[in-house]
Amino acid sequence: MLEIFLKNATMQLANYVEGIAAIIIGVAVIEATLSTVKVFFVRHPAPEAKENVRLRLGRWLAVALEFELGADILRTAIAPSWNQIGQLAAIAALRTLLNYFLEQEIQRAAAAQGGRNPTQHPVTQREAA
Repeated sequence: MLEIFLKNATMQLANYVEGIAAIIIGVAVIEATLSTVKVFFVRHPAPEAKENVRLRLGRWLAVALEFELGADILRTAIAPSWNQIGQLAAIAALRTLLNYFLEQEIQRAAAAQGGRNPTQHPVTQREAA
């Protein structure tokens, strides 16, 4: 009985963690959309403003991928069959690779911008200069 309760609780927790990831993605997309609109309507936006919007969205997507990976780990803990464990491992590996390459791209873009913080708001970066 305790085993069934723990499996159900762990599955429910994994679902909540996935829900948090979905909220992060939704908020990040809204923020990126608003930032993009601001970039288009600013009289003289910073040259890297569009890239900064993309990189900021990428950082939030990387955070969401970490949450998704956490949900996968929770599901692996209660997976009843080797087939399900294999599927979860493949999904986790893909998410880890996506996260790794996304972080690499963010670091390259930050280096190309001369070490400036690519996650700073693109419009305020020009105002701060």
